[in-house]
Amino acid sequence: MATTTSGGRMPLLEHLREFRKRIVRSAIAILIFSGIGWAFYNQIINTLAKPVCDLNAAKASSASHCGSLYINGVLGPLNLQIKVALLSGVILAAPIWLFQLWSFIAPGLKRREKRNSVLFICVATPFFAVGATLGYLILPVAIRVLFGFTPSSLSNLVKFDDYLDFVMRVILLFGLAFELPVFLVSLNLIGFLSGRAILGPWRIWVFAIVLFTAAFTPTGDPLTMAALAVPLILLYFGAGGIALLVDKRRAR
Repeated sequence: MATTTSGGRMPLLEHLREFRKRIVRSAIAILIFSGIGWAFYNQIINTLAKPVCDLNAAKASSASHCGSLYINGVLGPLNLQIKVALLSGVILAAPIWLFQLWSFIAPGLKRREKRNSVLFICVATPFFAVGATLGYLILPVAIRVLFGFTPSSLSNLVKFDDYLDFVMRVILLFGLAFELPVFLVSLNLIGFLSGRAILGPWRIWVFAIVLFTAAFTPTGDPLTMAALAVPLILLYFGAGGIALLVDKRRAR
């Protein structure tokens, strides 16, 4: 932890050093977990491709292709494995770089505040996992909706790199979105946000959540938007309720 002044503030140079330290730690964690993604490349590819085709079944039947997916170019297979490894590293190392992000946002905490926030940041891992899992489960529906726009007289061939970008974007979007209550309650625990400040503008929060899901969900269909927006709204109100209880306990 970098040194702080009496008001919990750091000079600009110290902020830059702190930021560099957090970036380096996050990058190291991502590279380590990318090695795991590299080692389990075939298993990861089989799992990600399932919403479109079953690679194991295609291999067992000696099929020349699997669904509408294809890889292009001499370096295509190598580039795909590198991309899968790096994106897997980003997802698997999410608890570490999320903690590094939080540590940069809230430096100079008192010992008790630091202990409470660290304990609650641990909840970020299951929340991210639940969001990422929901994103993966919604993929078949999203893909069917998007493929449904293909004219019947045409065939839709999808480059695996493009498909992988789409899949990882959905998984990361859902995983990061589910971190909203974690950060709200954490900011409340360190005294930065009160429960009233969280729940007061609830109409604006609900509108912002719906706008966020409409803008960033890859498909834009109502089912996928609702699958992300409804849990986020419920988690927002849940976080606000917990913050109110914390405020009452603090007032005593």
